[in-house]
This record gives sequence, C-alpha cells and structure tokens, in this order.
Amino acid sequence: MAGTVSIPIWVAVLVSGLAALALLDRFLVPSVRWYLRRRLDRVVRELNSRLHLEIQPLKLTKREVLIDRLTYDPEVLEAVEARTRTEGVPRDVVMTEVARFAREIVPSFNAYAYFRIGYWLARRIAETLYRVRLGYVDDAGLSAVPPTASVVVVMNHRSNMDYVLVAYLAASRTALSYAVGEWARIWPLQTLIRAMGAYFVRRNSGDALYRRVLERYVHMAVEAGVAQAIYPEGGLTRDGRLRLPRLGLLAYMVKSFDPEGSRDLVFIPVGINYDRVLEDRSLVRRLDAGAERKSGAAAARTTLGFVGRNVALMLRRRWYRFGYACVSFGTPFSLRRYLAEEGRDFRDLGKDALFAEVDRLGRRLMTEVGKVVPVLPVSLIAAVFVRQEGVPLSELELKAKAHELAARIEAAGARLYIPRADRDYAVTVGLRMLTLRHLVDDGDGLYRVRAGEEAVIGYYANAIAHFVDAVDGGSDPAPA
Repeated sequence: MAGTVSIPIWVAVLVSGLAALALLDRFLVPSVRWYLRRRLDRVVRELNSRLHLEIQPLKLTKREVLIDRLTYDPEVLEAVEARTRTEGVPRDVVMTEVARFAREIVPSFNAYAYFRIGYWLARRIAETLYRVRLGYVDDAGLSAVPPTASVVVVMNHRSNMDYVLVAYLAASRTALSYAVGEWARIWPLQTLIRAMGAYFVRRNSGDALYRRVLERYVHMAVEAGVAQAIYPEGGLTRDGRLRLPRLGLLAYMVKSFDPEGSRDLVFIPVGINYDRVLEDRSLVRRLDAGAERKSGAAAARTTLGFVGRNVALMLRRRWYRFGYACVSFGTPFSLRRYLAEEGRDFRDLGKDALFAEVDRLGRRLMTEVGKVVPVLPVSLIAAVFVRQEGVPLSELELKAKAHELAARIEAAGARLYIPRADRDYAVTVGLRMLTLRHLVDDGDGLYRVRAGEEAVIGYYANAIAHFVDAVDGGSDPAPA
C-alpha cells in the first residue's frame, strides 16, 4: 500500500490549481470580503457622523438586490404584461429586456470610492483647471432641511465639468446621485461613474417599457431618501442662456409624492458659472446650421490638440488656469409647502393636467436656479460688449459701463462674485481673460470684439442674460 502512483504533470497542475481555487473560495475570499466590508462600514459610520444628509441604506444595498427589486416591481410587471398582450412577445423575452434595462440603470455606489477616490479626483481636477469659488449659500435654509427629507439638487448645465464641480463642493453635506447621459457608457468610465452612485439615462428613448423601468427606479430612490442631482434643462446650453426644463425625471419624482407622508421632497436650486467653458466653441458651433459637421476623428484631433497645447504651456510654466468657476446654493424649495400653497396633489391629476402642473413646477424651479447663477468677471464684460453692439470702448469707458451694469443687476437680485472684493480688479480680470483668448482685440487704446468671435462673446454674456433682460425689461429673472 506504500507504492508510488505516477500521474502526468498537466494533471498535477490542474489538481493543484483546483485546490488553490477551493482554498480561495472557502477561506481567503470570504475573509478578505469580511475585512473590506468591515472597513467600508467604518467609513460609512464616520461619514454619516459629519454629513448633514446621511448616506441612505438604499445606496448601500447590494446592486444585484436592487436590480431584482426593480425588475420585479409591480408596476414594471404590469408594463411587461401589457407589452406581452399588445405585441405578442413571449413574457420571458420581455423580462430579459427589463432585466437588461435595470442592469443598465442601477448604480453600484461605493462610499469609499466616492469620498476617498472621487472626492480627491474631483478636487484635483477642479482646482487644477479653475480658481474654484463657493458663491452665495443660504446656510440657514440648508441647515433647516430635515435629515429625513428626500433632497434633489437642481442645476443649470453649462459644462460637463458641472458634475465634478458640484460633487466636490457638496461633498461636505451629502453624496449626490446623478442622472448621467449615454455619453459616459464607455469602459472603464462607466464603472467609476456607477461607483459614484450615478445612474445612466437614455435621454431620448421612446421605449415605453424602458421609461417605466427608469420611472420606477427614480421613484424608488426618492422614496428611500437618496440625495439626487438633476439638470432640468436635459443637456448643455448651446447659446449660454438658461433653457426651459424637460419634464421626464422631474415628473417621475413628483407624480407619486404624498404631501401627508413622512418624507418631504426638497429641491435645492444651484447656479453654476465659469469664466471659461471647455466646450464653448463646440457648443456655439452646433447653433450654426451652415457649419461643416466634424467627424468623430476630427473632434478627437481637436481635443487632443487642445490638451497638447495646454500641456506644453504647463511644461514651459506659461499656463494659467481658466479663470473662476463659481457655484451658489440657493434657498431650499419644499414640494410639500408648494402643494399646500397651491392646493394641489399630483396623485389626483390626469395625464394632461399632471403634465401642465409639472411644467409649471419646472419653470418655477428654473427661475429659482436662475436667481443664484453667479455673475463672474468674463460674463459681466461680455455682457457690456454685447450691449455696445460693436462700438469700441476705452478701458475707462469699459469699466464705467461694467460698474453701472453690475450695480443695476445686483439691485435686481443678482449674486456677483467680486474677486478680492475689488470691482476694478474684477473688470481687469475679465478683460484680460478675453484678450488672452483673442476674443477681444486691443488697438489704439480701444477694445472691440474680434471679428468672427461675436457668437462666443454672446455665449458668455448669455450666462447672465436673464438678469440683464430683467433690468432692461422690468421682469423677474427667468429662463428664456
């Protein structure tokens, strides 16, 4: 019985490999998972002790559990049965499609990734590119938001940097869950975005089943008190002006709201502005119907060229940041209070009446956002040039007109960010930014908009056009 058994080397390697996998599966992997979970729980407890709005349990629930919960939601199942009856598609096929939608939408929030990795990256990127400033903040109003409330941050959308900037500045209060368009569904970016708690949205999908799955996820998140951030405009502004709201996500959030329930729904208006928007020329170009459409390769070359030029300037220590980026947080807007004042309950309304009321609410929210959009130096100087309609100005005339316009819109409620609390310096900074970018020429002591750059100057002026229009026309600041 003490004989030797000979086996091929490949069998020995296979058996050893299987033994190692069994060891990992039964002992090492569970131990590592337990260790990581313990560390994550400690991070969450630490964060919740200092965040105004705690990380809700739904965000910490395993993603597979949320996907199953969404897939078998009663209203989703009703939509499945409806499609099966009307289109004659087998139920299993439709359920597979629903599961795919759910897997596409549901995030996989990781508190460690959000507050340790994401926050660090957001801060580094934002402060490398801009002089980041926190503008007006209604501290009293924000502090009064009940910790149990479902909070939705509503913002104007000027740049894809908005995601980074607001997440960075809001990280001391809560973790925000964004609705992100399909542009970000590329590997490995989508993995990082999901870990940040964001969920993907097909902006223009006409698929009723997909819309129902998305609606139920948004309802699930709101009902659980998950803090969210949305852009009611639906996409980036192309001309710089505030846009009228698109109502899809907003309707999903409010249509089932119970004014007598235990959890209020509170909207926080946030205004964002930049001295330089990275995408400004491409956005303005889309407004020109006669402009030649660039291919994806041409757009990539342009982007790489822009990055290369800036890296070269950095290496020669001749690079400057892209001016100021400023975010303001306005007065919280309680849906419960709003419905009480209006004598409304969205649950009692038919489809058309609901759409009309949500449209009215959306316009009100965009008006509140418009009120807290910061007035930055470049926008102020650009607005002066637009009002001059091509007439050149000396530096003294420019400063006089900028001070006059600033005083008028500030009296009307605009929030100005004045660097160093020095208005002359603010005008100088704004003018310098425009001349460095060759958007404004200086000749014979007179400043004028460079020929062909009128649309870009108009883009920056339009960031505060709702204030300028209000003082010129005597109306309240509101989106066009």
